[in-house]
Amino acid sequence: MKLVGYFDTLLTDTVNLSRYKLDRLDDRVDAIYRALKNDAVLGPYVRSKIAQGSWAHRTIIQPQPEKEYDADFLLQLDENPEWSQDKGRYIGEVYAALGRSSAHSDMPRSRKCRCVRLTYANLCHVDIVPYLILPDGREVIVNRDLGEWEDTNPTGFTRWMRTQDDITDGNLRKVIRLLKFLRDHKGTFQGVRSIILTTLVGNVVDANKTVWNPGYYADVPTTLRNITRDLDTWLQANDSKPSVEDPSQCGTTFDHRWDDVTYANFRDKMSRYAAAIDKAYEETDKTSSIALWQDLFGDGFKAPAPKQASGPFTPAAPAVPVRSGRAG
Repeated sequence: MKLVGYFDTLLTDTVNLSRYKLDRLDDRVDAIYRALKNDAVLGPYVRSKIAQGSWAHRTIIQPQPEKEYDADFLLQLDENPEWSQDKGRYIGEVYAALGRSSAHSDMPRSRKCRCVRLTYANLCHVDIVPYLILPDGREVIVNRDLGEWEDTNPTGFTRWMRTQDDITDGNLRKVIRLLKFLRDHKGTFQGVRSIILTTLVGNVVDANKTVWNPGYYADVPTTLRNITRDLDTWLQANDSKPSVEDPSQCGTTFDHRWDDVTYANFRDKMSRYAAAIDKAYEETDKTSSIALWQDLFGDGFKAPAPKQASGPFTPAAPAVPVRSGRAG
């Protein structure tokens, strides 16, 4: 059975990152950006910030207990010819600027291959990715390990994601969250990075499916069933790890982000999940269907809270006088 209301409850209460945490991410990214923009050395080169990754694509989920949640953003910088002789310098300059920030200097931070990671005390980190538009229009980020530029197209990826999500009437993002939840909370294919999972799942969305079957992406469980079926079909047609191109068509691939062993495991696990999802969806007995869905998603898969029945009219309480001044 589809049990659409159960999926709404699962997403709202268990899978989705809370509004409070999302707002905190917004505030923290804004504060980081202000600090970097105001830095005496780096500030003159700072142009803008662009959200990216799960945070930007609205596929971010609640982490496992004692695990961090995070946000990535691109820090657009003007090119400095002296730094570009040593491209890792851009990451070094962001790292140094945070060290000069009164709000961030005492916080743990580290230099990664493509970003600077700033870690907060309450299981959260922010990755700051230097991003440049070169004079020839090429959009690049830094690969610090190789000392090279890497092509990117963040707005193109976001545009592609929006297009694919629109085909599914907004259900694609929810399905990606559910699959990430399975990955993280079952621990069965953790080596598959979110960018790869998002790309593979998004790639199997096909507008032609809705021509022959207008209800192909009608709701979350139907979209989940059909997408996992289609993804399994594609995976079974690829015995070895295929190349996964950036759908923004910037010319790069995500092939370096996983290996043959990770792919083989993902291929096997997705086949099992597709079969289990199909079985739960097709089960006509409600109790049995709930049990099958709970085998996949746990106790968070539950009935929606009952709606409050409207009772007899109750007069409003008398207004409490408002006193001026600050609360004690």
